[in-house]
Amino acid sequence: MAIVNVGFLQDLLHTITQRDSRAMRRARQRGLPDSAADLIDACRTLMDSDGEASSIALAQRALDIYKSLATDEKKAFFQSLARDFSADRVAIEQAYGAWQSHHDEATLGQLFAACEPARQELLRRLNLPAGGTLELVRMRQTLLEVMGDDPELRAVDADFQHLFGSWFNRGFLVLRRIDWQTPAAILEKIIAYEAVHAISDWQDLRRRLDQRDRRCFAFFHPATGDEPLIFVEVALEPAIPERVQAILDEDTDGAADDGPLTTAAFYGISNCQRGLRGISFGNFLIKQVVTELSRELPDLRQFVTLSPMPGFRRWLDELRRAEPARLDAETLATLDRLDDPDWVDDPSTQETLAGPLRSLAAHYLGVAKRRGNTPLDPVANFHLGNGARLERINFLGDRSAKGLETAAGMMVNYLYVPDEIERNHERFTADGHITQSSNVRDLSRRARKMIQENPAP
Repeated sequence: MAIVNVGFLQDLLHTITQRDSRAMRRARQRGLPDSAADLIDACRTLMDSDGEASSIALAQRALDIYKSLATDEKKAFFQSLARDFSADRVAIEQAYGAWQSHHDEATLGQLFAACEPARQELLRRLNLPAGGTLELVRMRQTLLEVMGDDPELRAVDADFQHLFGSWFNRGFLVLRRIDWQTPAAILEKIIAYEAVHAISDWQDLRRRLDQRDRRCFAFFHPATGDEPLIFVEVALEPAIPERVQAILDEDTDGAADDGPLTTAAFYGISNCQRGLRGISFGNFLIKQVVTELSRELPDLRQFVTLSPMPGFRRWLDELRRAEPARLDAETLATLDRLDDPDWVDDPSTQETLAGPLRSLAAHYLGVAKRRGNTPLDPVANFHLGNGARLERINFLGDRSAKGLETAAGMMVNYLYVPDEIERNHERFTADGHITQSSNVRDLSRRARKMIQENPAP
């Protein structure tokens, strides 16, 4: 029996498809600029292809055309996906009729297959070339930028979400420690993708990675190579931190001089790929980081975040402007001090604002909901969904310009208690229950006295 060298065949297949792809690119370079119509033609050819080698080359050709298009042409391509690559209505009606007649698993499977839009199979085929997954993530990023409220484009986005939900299943993610020995190409991406507290330069990055009281972890996916999906920055502290500047501005690991490092504080969690917005990587990502830290540092006793409240100031300003008034007159008058750009440097104003802001922040995080019974604040939704407890509200936790603009300087600690994570997650998922400390509950009760739920007209 002949022995087949699988590795050789794979290399040969890759070489053939790369050669075909380069030839196609050279041919296009001699002609006119590509258009959405050219891309649609390439996609139709791809859908008609049966051979694996030719399908990979055709998919690469389609992706190359897509990358060459201007934004308006990309939008036209998405609109064509909505119109021309939807499900076949005639096939749906026939499959539904067969299911009504038989009500068996076979006809049910045929109905499911008929209901699937053709663009889902197209996206699967576009995923065939090396690097195809990352190109599709970037494709969705553009779709999110151009779709607005267009219901047809939202249907296309639903197909991306459906496929990404399977492709980026939690089981595929790999957790890796990021330190100063990590390849520079990855470190450059960490600098670029930091979305919470900007990294100013390489020295700033080294301080966050190389000090003995700092850790950084990133999640990767096999199909995206060295492109991180999400990364977590950790400060090791002697107690739960209240202010992020004390972490960001430290030039040395001075926290170690204040006592044993018993607390791991997650002060920066950044989603790196905007094309994966709204795609759940599964719950318990933080739990895996907790497990990793506990294995390395068994003396750690507390695992908390020092988290931003990115929508708090906008929500607060809408509350202040509401007609009829939603806040009582005394609270409205107090909050007028926020309009003074120098309020943050005036101790008297700070003292006046601290109580109302902490109470209203507790209400915003623990009571204010969007449709679907999930918290209005996206960061709260992430941590509570991961099984955390809403632990403490920190006045002027972030005095940076961004922190003041987006959250009036407020920050919050979410506490991860390993033995409670799964229970908290289940209660939050089942009925939206938010586990809170007694301190936060007290603040929420005070907020109820300030907010008129049913204001008089």
